[in-house]
Amino acid sequence: MASTLPETFLNQVRRRPEAVAVRSADGFLTFDELNRRANRLANLLIERGVEAEQPVAVCLGRSFDLVVATLAVIKAGATYVPLATTMPTERLRSISDQLKVRMVITDGSTPAATLSSFGEVITTSDAEQAQESEPLVSVAEDQLAYVLFTSGSAGAPKGVGVSHRSVIGLIEDQTWNDSVFSRILMIAPYAFGMSTFELWAPLLRGGQIVLAHPGEFDIDALRDDLRRGEATAVHLTSGLFRLVAEEDPTCLSSVREVMTGGDVVSPEAVRRILSANPDIRVRVMYGQTETTLFATQLSLTQHAQVGAFVPLGQALDDKRLYVLDESLNRVAEGGVGELYVAGGCLARGYVDRPDLTAERFVADPFGAPGERMFRTGDLVRQTAGGSLEFLGRADQQIKVRGFRVELGEVEAALRTHPAVADAVVVGTSSDEDQRLAAYVVPCAGGVDFGELRTHLARALPDYMVPAAFTAIDAIPVTVNGKVDRDALPESEFDRAKQHRAPLSPRQETLCAIFSKTLNVDQVGLDDSFFDLGGQSLQAARLVLRIEAELGVKLSVVEIFDVPTVALIDQHITAIHGDQVARAS
Repeated sequence: MASTLPETFLNQVRRRPEAVAVRSADGFLTFDELNRRANRLANLLIERGVEAEQPVAVCLGRSFDLVVATLAVIKAGATYVPLATTMPTERLRSISDQLKVRMVITDGSTPAATLSSFGEVITTSDAEQAQESEPLVSVAEDQLAYVLFTSGSAGAPKGVGVSHRSVIGLIEDQTWNDSVFSRILMIAPYAFGMSTFELWAPLLRGGQIVLAHPGEFDIDALRDDLRRGEATAVHLTSGLFRLVAEEDPTCLSSVREVMTGGDVVSPEAVRRILSANPDIRVRVMYGQTETTLFATQLSLTQHAQVGAFVPLGQALDDKRLYVLDESLNRVAEGGVGELYVAGGCLARGYVDRPDLTAERFVADPFGAPGERMFRTGDLVRQTAGGSLEFLGRADQQIKVRGFRVELGEVEAALRTHPAVADAVVVGTSSDEDQRLAAYVVPCAGGVDFGELRTHLARALPDYMVPAAFTAIDAIPVTVNGKVDRDALPESEFDRAKQHRAPLSPRQETLCAIFSKTLNVDQVGLDDSFFDLGGQSLQAARLVLRIEAELGVKLSVVEIFDVPTVALIDQHITAIHGDQVARAS
C-alpha cells in the first residue's frame, strides 16, 4: 500500500487517467489533467528552491487552482499551509512569522499588501511553461503534509503539523464505504480541518471532488450545489445541519451520505433528515485537528435509532479512546472524565511549540512503549451501553460555528486596544449557536464598543469577534485568585443608544423575524443584525424566514450590506415596492 499522498494519488492517475477528478458548475479536470497541471507547478516550486517540509502558503478560493496548488506543494516535498482569502492581515502575519513562510501561491486576486509578509508570491499561471514530468523528489511518509492553524490560548494561533502517514491512515480506514468517496462536495473553508477530508478522500480513493460555489456560504447556493445531483456525500457543520433539517431537509435527497459534527449534534435534526430522506446515511463525526480530523464515527440510517442525545460513536480503526480522571486512571461506567485519543494517526504536534506538544500529546500508559495519546480537553460520560456522551470542555476552549476558539486568544486581542485595561471572554449558549460575550474593564475615559469591534476584526477571524460587549468595573475573582466567570453579570448586546420602534406592518414583521432568529426580546429599526449577535448561519436562517413571511427573496450577502430592519425595509421597497406579502 502506498504510504505518501503523491504516491497514492499517482496510483489513481495510472488506474483511471480519463476519469473525472474535480468537477465544478463550469467544467471538470480528469485525473491525468490534474496530475499534469500539479506537476508543472511542483516543478516550478522546485526550481524556485523549495525544500523538504518547507512551509508553502496556499491562499486561493474554492477552485481548480486550489486543488492543483495543494497537490503541487506535496509533490514538491514541501508542506502546504492553507489560508483563507478572508483572513485578517494581522492573523496572516502571525502565521507567516511563526512558520517563517518564504513563499505563497495565489491567483493574483488577493491584494499584494495582504500577502506582503509571505515572501515570494507565485501565481498559478506562472507554471504554464514548466515541465509536466513527475517531480524527482523523494517524499517520506513521516514528512509533514500540512500545517493547520487553530486558536491559541496564549494570544496567537497555533500550527498543528500532520504527516502523510496520518492522512493516509484516515482515508484508508475501513469504516468508510465507497459512497463516501464517490463524489464529495467540497464546501468547507480551506483553512478548516474538514477540507482535508473533502480534498484527499476522493483523490486518493478514485472519486470526485465536486466544488461548491465559490465565495461565502449561502443557503441558496448550497441548494443549487446539491440539486445539481453531482455530489453523493457532503459534510455539514452541526449548525448548518440543523438549519437544513429545519428549513429544507429534502434538499439532501440526491445525497447518499451526509456527515456532521464539530459540536453537539441535535437529535431532532438527525431525525428530520432521516425521515425526509429514507435512503440517506447520517454519519456523526467527532475529532480535532490534532487527531487528524476524525477520531470516532456513528452511522445512522433510521430515525428510530436516534435517542435523547447523539453519542460520539465508535473509534476509527487506528484510534483508541480512553475516558480518564486527573490522575490518568480509567473512569468507571457512568462517570465523567476527559477523553483521550491514542493511535497511529495523531498529528506530529504543534510546530515549533515543544512545550505545548508535550502538554497535550502525552505518553499512553495503556499502549506500547513510545506510543502517545492526545488530551482532547473534552469531558464525556461513558454510558451503560458503551456510548460516549459529550458534556463540554475541561478548559477555556469552545466552538463557534464549528471553529475552535481559545477564549484566551480573544482576551489577548482585546487587551491590545489602548482603551482596555483588562478583559474576559465567555461563551454564551442560545437555541441556535454558541456566541462570544466580552466583558471589558475600560481605561479612564471609557471605550467605544464599535471601535473595539473594528479593532478585533483587523486581528481575528469574524467568528472570533464577540457578539456582545459589556463594560464592568473589575473582573471578579475567586478566593484562589482565578476569574469567577459565574459572577459576571448578564451580557448586554451593543445596541443603538436610541431605540426606534417599527412604524409599518412590514417593519413589525421584520423586527419579529430578527427577534425570533437571534433569540432576543426587543429589536429596533436601527439595531444591526450582526451587533445583536448574528452570524452567517443565522443570516441564512433570516433570509429564509423573510422569504417565508414576506415573499421576498434576499441573499446572505445583501444582509451584510443592509444589516438593520430600517435598511432591509428600504431595500425591499426599492426592489419590490411597498406591498407587504403575507405568508400563506
